[in-house]
Amino acid sequence: MSQVRDVIIIGGGPAGYTAALYTARANLNPLVIEGFNWGGQLMITSDVENYPGYADGVLGPAMMSDFRRQAERFGAEFVTDDVTSVDFSERPFRVHVGSDEYRAEAVIVATGASARQLGLSSEQTLQGRGVSYCATCDGAFFRDKVVVVAGGGDSAMEEATFLARFARRVVIVHRRDEFRASPIMVDRARANEKIEFVLNAVVEEVLGEAAGHVTGLRLRDTVTGDAREIEADGIFVAIGHDPTTALFLDWLDHDEQGYLVTEPRSTRTNITGVFAAGDVQDHTYRQAVTAAGSGTMAALDVQRYLEEQRHEREVTAASV
Repeated sequence: MSQVRDVIIIGGGPAGYTAALYTARANLNPLVIEGFNWGGQLMITSDVENYPGYADGVLGPAMMSDFRRQAERFGAEFVTDDVTSVDFSERPFRVHVGSDEYRAEAVIVATGASARQLGLSSEQTLQGRGVSYCATCDGAFFRDKVVVVAGGGDSAMEEATFLARFARRVVIVHRRDEFRASPIMVDRARANEKIEFVLNAVVEEVLGEAAGHVTGLRLRDTVTGDAREIEADGIFVAIGHDPTTALFLDWLDHDEQGYLVTEPRSTRTNITGVFAAGDVQDHTYRQAVTAAGSGTMAALDVQRYLEEQRHEREVTAASV
């Protein structure tokens, strides 16, 4: 397409939609290439009770629809498709969706990250019905319940310790008898009387499809192969996250895990005019509200960048 836009936002989650809202209100006419699976991880979340402004809670998909509708109200345009390639070698930048090409003076990458899953069909069926990937988000729903944490890294220990504030009992299920987690995190979990460990075991099936919510788990012993069932009201899968950055790794600086690297106190990447916001560059907090805040930062950074570019062009033109 011949039109060169002020900004293209890649990704449709809290960061992308908030960036769209701010840039639209700044009359930058953003194009949001939101992806087929727009809404991010909140689309597999049932009740959200920790986002400011929703006093009675809100369903994750409903909240993302609210975000999207608000950005659209101020003029943001949307392409509900996946970006297939980008070219950041020169400005205007080029973003491709299949055979369609879109160009812009600035790009905000807000493609988020996804929690690694166990890969079970029963897990997918019961997502939001006892299967969760975020203790901070959903822990309060399991007050006085029995919950399982699947994983053996620092995240699993941290999730289990947090859940112990609410749950009656927390069971950590890990496939080995050794942990990737740091010894201090393991010791902290072991010292909590509410937390117990089931080692050399994997989750083979999440039970409760007929009931419509998690009722238990079928575990398989990785040494003997024996299977057994345990009762549980929920399972928190804590085996890591993967940033959605494959399209950008050849262009943008990233860490060993693939998260995009931005300048301190900024959303600027190593390429001038390209910005990153939300979980795609944040593997510490991973909350909707922090992603939205990061989207705001990116929008403000883009505004300043475009104003600087226009000023430089005006000064150059005046000196000719």
